[in-house]
Amino acid sequence: MEITRTIEQFLSDDRPKFIIDIRAKKDFEEETYPGAVNIYWEEFDEHINELPKDKPIYLFCYTGINSEKIVKKLWPLGYEIYSIKSGFYSYLRVKIEEFMEDEQAARERCADIERSIIKKFRKEIWRKFTKAINEYELIKDGDKIAVCISGGKDSMLMAKLFQELARHGKHNFEVVFLVMNPGYNNINYKTIINNARLLNVPVQVFESDIFNVVADIPQSPCYLCARMRRGYLYSKAQELGCNKIALGHHYDDVIETILMGMLYGGQVQTMMPKLHSTNFEGMELIRPLYFIREEDIIHWMNYNNLHFIRCACRFTEYSVTSASSEENSKRKEIKALIKELSQKSPYIEANIFKSVENVNLNTVVAYKTADGKKHHFLDEYDSKSVK
Repeated sequence: MEITRTIEQFLSDDRPKFIIDIRAKKDFEEETYPGAVNIYWEEFDEHINELPKDKPIYLFCYTGINSEKIVKKLWPLGYEIYSIKSGFYSYLRVKIEEFMEDEQAARERCADIERSIIKKFRKEIWRKFTKAINEYELIKDGDKIAVCISGGKDSMLMAKLFQELARHGKHNFEVVFLVMNPGYNNINYKTIINNARLLNVPVQVFESDIFNVVADIPQSPCYLCARMRRGYLYSKAQELGCNKIALGHHYDDVIETILMGMLYGGQVQTMMPKLHSTNFEGMELIRPLYFIREEDIIHWMNYNNLHFIRCACRFTEYSVTSASSEENSKRKEIKALIKELSQKSPYIEANIFKSVENVNLNTVVAYKTADGKKHHFLDEYDSKSVK
């Protein structure tokens, strides 16, 4: 029983077809295969009787996993039904590859994307990018920076911003666009490479086996995976002669981290705009998207009709944008909480961000310094009493 077909087999099947996009409605409405209908995979059983038996049925999901489960159930019932291997991203890959064959059109599109950063999104993105660099002194003359690209919207935008800065900025610095492959599946890897080609970002790729290493972690491997990824990036960047790595964390990441630390960690801390590495001497981490809002990154992406990978981890492939562990994560809860509070007051997000800049140590019960030493208000309380 043939239950999966590649995107090429699907496109070569010239028979009348019934095409179903089983992703979430919001993703379907953003873009789908022409002529496809939307039946969310978790609601598919309610619509089985509506499916035709006189034509082949093809299913698009995020990765091909949920569609395979449906296909296995329906083949014995007399339906000619197929799962598209690697899901909707395989269709996007084909679109990009076809577009790249027209070199002139590709150059023009890349120029339009670059122009949008400086013109249409000048206030929301470009000015905030340069503000972070200037305010936090993220770049100095002589720096060689490894711009770390995961393949998502944030890091790909960051790469383009660095290219624009190199063209228009005053700093004497070098950049290397670094992509680490920790074990991506083939479609995610190709999506990253194709997007880099489309955006004219000359990436350097190196391999690691992080996904295999953390595969046997009994509970969530995310913490270990993140630490290992950063270590590999530092190491490779240092090998290439870089003194800094740039990560694509944005404003929303910062305020979510602050609130998560308070509510779940019982501590007041933030995601710093830059910090020195404790394990790689002479290396520094910078976050140049520090002032940029996620909604503006999404707007830039949609305006230019770009499609980037989301979480590419193999542990979340089975549940991307569904009722998954991602949605139930603490960060997801915090994001929802901030959104709810912001509807009541437009100052909530800015106040969370500023809260770690306006710390009055005289009103703090206890705090720790960088060397780990704890200070308590009782230490000097009596000596400060007024007689």
